[in-house]
Amino acid sequence: MSLGLRRRVTALAFVTPLLAYLVAFYAYPLYRNLDLSLRDYTVRSFVQGDAPYSGWRNFSTVLHDPTFGPAMRHTMVFTLVSIVFQYAAGLALAVFFNRHFRLASTLRALFLIPWLLPLIVSASTWSWMFNSESGVVNYGLHLVGVDPVGWLTSPDWALTSVIVANIWIGIPFNLVILYSGLQNIPAELYEAASLDGAGAWQQFRRITFPLLRPVSAITLLLGLVYTLKVFDLIWIMTKGGPGDSSSTLATWSYQLGFGTLLPKFGPGAAVGNILILIALVFGLLYVRVQRRQET
Repeated sequence: MSLGLRRRVTALAFVTPLLAYLVAFYAYPLYRNLDLSLRDYTVRSFVQGDAPYSGWRNFSTVLHDPTFGPAMRHTMVFTLVSIVFQYAAGLALAVFFNRHFRLASTLRALFLIPWLLPLIVSASTWSWMFNSESGVVNYGLHLVGVDPVGWLTSPDWALTSVIVANIWIGIPFNLVILYSGLQNIPAELYEAASLDGAGAWQQFRRITFPLLRPVSAITLLLGLVYTLKVFDLIWIMTKGGPGDSSSTLATWSYQLGFGTLLPKFGPGAAVGNILILIALVFGLLYVRVQRRQET
C-alpha cells in the first residue's frame, strides 16, 4: 500500500465514527421527522409502519389551525426578547469582569450557576418563585403594598414569566462567550484611546463593540437557535397555558404528538419541521452576513 493511500485510509478511519454519529443521530431523525410530516400516521400505523402518504396536507392543517398564529407570535416574542436581554446583560457583565478587579474570577464563576443547573431544577425553582399563593415574588410585592399577581395562572403574565426565567438561564452563556471575545482585543488599543482622551463610553462604542461583532454574531445565532426550540422550561412552568397564552411552536408540537389520547403525529412533526426551517433560514442569513464582512 502506497503512502498516499495509507494516509487516505487513516483519515477515513478517523472520520468514519463522526459520520456514523451524524447519520445515526442527526440525518436519520431528520429524515424520520420529515417522513412523519408527509404521512397520515395513527398509533396503529406508527407501530406497523404502513401510514399512507398524505403529501403537504399536514402542513396545510397546521398553517390553518387557529393555534398556529398565537404559537408563532409567542415563539417570536419569546425568542427575540430573550436573546436581546440575554445578550445585553451578558455583554454588560463581560465588560464589567474584563476589568480584572479583586474577586472577579470568583464572582464570574458564581454567575455560571444558572447555566450549570439542570433545567428541570431551574424551571421548578422559578415555578415556586412565581407561585401565586406561596411564591417569593408575590411575597415581595405584598411587602411593598402591591396586590399579588397570577404569574403562571394569568394569560396576561404567563408568557412574561417564562421569558424572565429563560433570560436568567441564558445570561451565563452570553457572558462566557463575550468575555472570551473581550480577551482577544489588544489592551494597546484601549491605552492609545485613553491617551487620545477617549472616555469609557467612547472606548466601548469605538473599540469594544465593533471588534466584538464576529463573536456577537455567533452568540446571537446560537442563542436564537437554542431559544427557538426551548420546550422543557415552558412545559414545566406553564405547559403552554393557561389556554394557549404561553404556547410556542415547540410546546404545540409536543401537544399535538404526545399531549392527547389520540396523538396527531403528522401535524406535530410538521410543526417541528417549521421550527427547523426557521432556524435554517437564520443560519443561512448568518453565513451570508459573515461572507460579506470577510469580503
